[in-house]
Amino acid sequence: MPELLAPTVRLHRAWLEAHREWGPGLHEDGFGLSAADQVDSPAGFAVWVGSLTADHAVHRWLVEDGRVLGGIALRTGPAEYVSWAGHLGFGLRPSARGRGLASWALREMLPEARRLGLSRVLLVCEGENLASAKTIERAGGVLEEVRQTGHGLVRRYWITVGPAAT
Repeated sequence: MPELLAPTVRLHRAWLEAHREWGPGLHEDGFGLSAADQVDSPAGFAVWVGSLTADHAVHRWLVEDGRVLGGIALRTGPAEYVSWAGHLGFGLRPSARGRGLASWALREMLPEARRLGLSRVLLVCEGENLASAKTIERAGGVLEEVRQTGHGLVRRYWITVGPAAT
């Protein structure tokens, strides 16, 4: 049974295995990884994991039987970034796809969004990424529009999470 866990240094090897499976680049949405992050060494990984708690997002890793399967981030700011990237971003390593895990993780994060005062969340995916679009729709996403951006065609979805916490 998968779990959503806060990022932790104890999963360094398992995280690196997932990262290597994705291949080179920074396409693991949900991990909050940037080109400047040094994640190969234990010390660099610890710095990166520590930085995840300092940014404007709640990060969770999808973990099953000690394997990191992917990540999901609930972003709360800055507003310009959320408008571009969405409140929720997720990614699964290739070998974990097709099992409904991303839809499950999205649904699991919705109560957290409500606790943070959000009544609805924005999700954005590349226009050609039909797998992500289906994942978002299975989790309750309603298409707002398909828009051309400086980064290409994107789909913008909203999920209502209920009344915001007061």
